[in-house]
Amino acid sequence: MRYLEIAVPKGARGPVLDILEDEGIDYVVSDETSGRGYTAVVRFPLPTRAVEHVLDRLNRAGVSDEARVVVVDAETVISQQFEDLLEQYSQGGTKGAQTSRQVLRTKADELTPVFSIYVTMLLISAVVATVGLLADSPAVVVGSMVIAPLIGPALAANVGIVTGDDDLKRTGFVYQASGLMIVVAASIGLATLGRLAGLEPGGVDIVVVAELQERVSPNLLSLAVALGAGVAGILSLTRGFSEAIVGVMIAAALIPPAAAVGITVAWGMYGAAMGAAILVAVNVLSINLAALATLWVTGYRPQGLFDVSPTRKQTYTYAAIFGVGLVILAAPLASITVLDFQTTQLSSSANEEIDSALEEAEYETLEVESVEVRLDDDYPIRSVDRIVVTASGDDPGQIPELTDRIHDAITDHTDEGVVLEVRFIIATERGDDVDDDLEYRSRTVTTGSHTSSRVLDTPAQCHRAVSGST
Repeated sequence: MRYLEIAVPKGARGPVLDILEDEGIDYVVSDETSGRGYTAVVRFPLPTRAVEHVLDRLNRAGVSDEARVVVVDAETVISQQFEDLLEQYSQGGTKGAQTSRQVLRTKADELTPVFSIYVTMLLISAVVATVGLLADSPAVVVGSMVIAPLIGPALAANVGIVTGDDDLKRTGFVYQASGLMIVVAASIGLATLGRLAGLEPGGVDIVVVAELQERVSPNLLSLAVALGAGVAGILSLTRGFSEAIVGVMIAAALIPPAAAVGITVAWGMYGAAMGAAILVAVNVLSINLAALATLWVTGYRPQGLFDVSPTRKQTYTYAAIFGVGLVILAAPLASITVLDFQTTQLSSSANEEIDSALEEAEYETLEVESVEVRLDDDYPIRSVDRIVVTASGDDPGQIPELTDRIHDAITDHTDEGVVLEVRFIIATERGDDVDDDLEYRSRTVTTGSHTSSRVLDTPAQCHRAVSGST
């Protein structure tokens, strides 16, 4: 519910009251004696859905250009006439609360902070996100999303497009572009300092960090987060949901990937940086496209009667730009999604063949510890490098035959050559005077149809082989 106060200019008192009477609105009018060009002040409650309609009628009657209008929230209205009005503006029996276009523009503008504050908050967010990614800490990464003020610019641009507010549109796009550049630049600086200081989690290959890996090689599922964030962001403005919660969702789609771009650039991994940059661009386009479509579908239009047609053209133009850009940039994500599916299939096939083999009597002493499909390091679009199977038992002589069997079975499920690596571990226990646990490793590698196998018989051989492995 909303409560409106309108300072009516001279000569407009009659038309204003006529419109309110025609709408069945319960109002109070008082004379204005300040001498500022107003003749009366009219106050009345309205259902939220009715605000835009009533203000548009006043505008078309030519009485609101010079009028001063104040719209505030109303907690409770006790009036039978208001109940009738509320029922009139209900849709489908539900008393909805769609925000008026005028209030929507104000809220979108309010969610966009002063640029100096915006930059400061983004710098803090970039630092926190970079630290969280380097430390592989999901909790810290989430913290960076909470403080990022990205919801305002992401929504303001699209509210400006649909309502014909060029200033709001321009501000939204400028804030989005500059904000992401600030996060990337800050992340590059901080990550470079971290690398020079020797802070390299998991070794030189920084993308082994789980929080980074999922952002430098994203799949199509990433689109769901960004599209949902755009729709939820607009609904938070138009339906009165919590903008803070939705702001976290929008930041989740933008801040960590942007920080991932900075980290991978600092580490000189430009392929991985490209993957993260594609994710950032796809998420930006998805958020804007979803927000724009949601605004248009829910019926938001510019105020002027003759502004609808040009604004419709502008809306369709921006929607086409967002859509085409999204389709082009989503192609790498589709390739990664296909690879994920292939990886899952290979892992499943390997597990099935191993389970089938171990059911036979000759392999009953073997036990599979793990099956892993490893990818190469050609980011962002990677490919299967090899399948690594780790087994244990008391007879490593069985491994070559088992390796051939698994390889042949897996090859039947794929058109590409598969490299299969089988690692065999034997653990033994001896008396109190010697080491309690000794590991003997046999490494069998099958590439295409070629198989090589080596069984390590003594602890000394095992030590040399493990120490020399890469």
